[in-house]
Amino acid sequence: MLRGNYAAKIDDKGRLKIPNAFRALVEERHGTELFVTSLTGEYVRIYPMPVWLALEEKLGRAPSTHPARLKFLDRVAYYGQTADIDTQGRVVIHPRLRDSAGMSGEVDVLGQVDWLDVWNHERFVAKLQREPYTDEDAKALSEFGV
Repeated sequence: MLRGNYAAKIDDKGRLKIPNAFRALVEERHGTELFVTSLTGEYVRIYPMPVWLALEEKLGRAPSTHPARLKFLDRVAYYGQTADIDTQGRVVIHPRLRDSAGMSGEVDVLGQVDWLDVWNHERFVAKLQREPYTDEDAKALSEFGV
């Protein structure tokens, strides 16, 4: 389970050094192959390849002309590329996504159970302030026993 967050940096070549705690879990459970993408271009989502393949399998059960399926696939394809964790624990964030998500310098790497989200630090803090956790959110999650 990928949980918590770590500060990290994007180097001049667009590489993210995956925090060691996350890297160990990902490599142990899933290997080094990844799918790096985003739905909005505001952040980077890093799926271990087996997690991404399971998601693709679920998408494959939806009708190929379903509008939500098409929108999802258009976005993850536009922003997405396969990548590998190199021997130093780095992954390249390709230029289109790096530019769109403001991936330079200090970033936040957040564990999201099965994948990682990477945010420009300032952009993420602004998101937290713009989208507070509300009583309605708590109520919605209570329906799942949370």
